[in-house]
Amino acid sequence: MPKASPGPSSTLLTPTDHTLILIDHQSQMAFAVRSIDVGSLRTNAALVSRAAVGFGVSTIVTTVAEKSFSGPLFPEISDTFAQGTVYDRTTMNAWEDVPVVQRINEIGKDRLVFAGLWTSVCIVGPVLSAIEQGFQTYVVTDACGDVSDEAHERAVTRMVQAGAVPMTSLQYMLELQRDWARGDTYGLTTGIARELAGGYGIGIQYAKAMFGAQEGGH
Repeated sequence: MPKASPGPSSTLLTPTDHTLILIDHQSQMAFAVRSIDVGSLRTNAALVSRAAVGFGVSTIVTTVAEKSFSGPLFPEISDTFAQGTVYDRTTMNAWEDVPVVQRINEIGKDRLVFAGLWTSVCIVGPVLSAIEQGFQTYVVTDACGDVSDEAHERAVTRMVQAGAVPMTSLQYMLELQRDWARGDTYGLTTGIARELAGGYGIGIQYAKAMFGAQEGGH
């Protein structure tokens, strides 16, 4: 029988062990999304983006045909990464774009987290390509969207079958925090949650206002 000892699984993410890749959260790409409410998609993309910046996660932001076809990034992303480079591509699969892949290699992390539009095209392509080349991949599924529930779910299933790990936006942020005793990021995490994490965020607001609570309370 194995013996339990305190400590996290090696599969859990930390702020320094991965690169977050945000792909094509653009206006034209969002028009056709039906697998998730676009307002919820924007909120989830904002949560992931702000968590990544707050925790100092290496992040790559990329668009496809921004000027000629797909339009600007969601303001939740462009405002959060206002000082960063945005890699605009012609390829649907970001893994076939030389500057994007060069940047992945420059950062040098073998664990990648993906989110973007559409799940079945611009997320499936780089995720399957990354897995084939030996990278560990995670997909923030509720910061992705597609033209139908069927398209999104089949894409997620395909990626999971290939070895990708699915997760949600709130799960992503709480996995980076993971211990409420980490005071340096406690305020960051609960602040983002209060604003963007739906009922959970309202619960944090209530507990603090009514009882002076200082824990995350999940």
